[in-house]
Amino acid sequence: MIKNEFFSNISHEFRTPINIILGTMQVINKNIEKGSISIDSLKKHTNYIRQNSYRLLRLVNNLIDISKMDIGMYELRCCNQNIISIIEDITLSVAGYTKNNKINLVFDTDIEEVITYCDPDKIERIMLNILSNAIKYTPEYGDIEVKINYNEDEILVSIKDSGVGIPKDKLDIIFDRFGQVNGSFNRKCEGSGIGLSLVKNLVEMHGGKVSVNSKVNKGSEFTFSIPIRVEKSTCSDYDADRKYKHVERCEIEFSDIYSMSM
Repeated sequence: MIKNEFFSNISHEFRTPINIILGTMQVINKNIEKGSISIDSLKKHTNYIRQNSYRLLRLVNNLIDISKMDIGMYELRCCNQNIISIIEDITLSVAGYTKNNKINLVFDTDIEEVITYCDPDKIERIMLNILSNAIKYTPEYGDIEVKINYNEDEILVSIKDSGVGIPKDKLDIIFDRFGQVNGSFNRKCEGSGIGLSLVKNLVEMHGGKVSVNSKVNKGSEFTFSIPIRVEKSTCSDYDADRKYKHVERCEIEFSDIYSMSM
């Protein structure tokens, strides 16, 4: 029953952006035939196509990754990195999204550098997924706070929002692949329920843990830990341009946020 609902949600997630893309293309073609299309109108329609293409790409990426995890073929590409800088960079890169949604974003850390063996791309993906959920479910003039604490063994990252919250009886299944909260909490922003499952897997692959505390109409706080350790490694060139990839990664992860205003 739960799996059937999951696949039904997945089908709906595919169908919605595909219908928007096809409908937009029809509008563009009709306007071209009439000779009445303007540059501004064309830009607007191509933005719809791009955004919904990102929605499809996000869904496909999640399905591929969760399938790889199931068969043990998903690998981390770790090297020794300043994890504080990674988390700060990705948090600040979403400031435009929080500003557009009139949400106050705060970043707080009591240390500027901690070198640990991690996969920077996967740490960013963990942060983007949790932050996108926080933005989706936090109302205008709400708050999101990202806070980093540490001890000699691990980094502790907290993402706290003042959003709609999660019912107490659903907290135990929030990280399950088929564990969407319920219709009333998901209608605002569509989702298959696999994003937080990926977060849990990625955190645990780093040797950490993730948890959530939440109260309905009060907000949620997601906390995850990453062990501090340094290992022999040669950092690949692939992470050298990580900052330059933030924009596209944010657009992919946040693609269903923009759809609320379409």
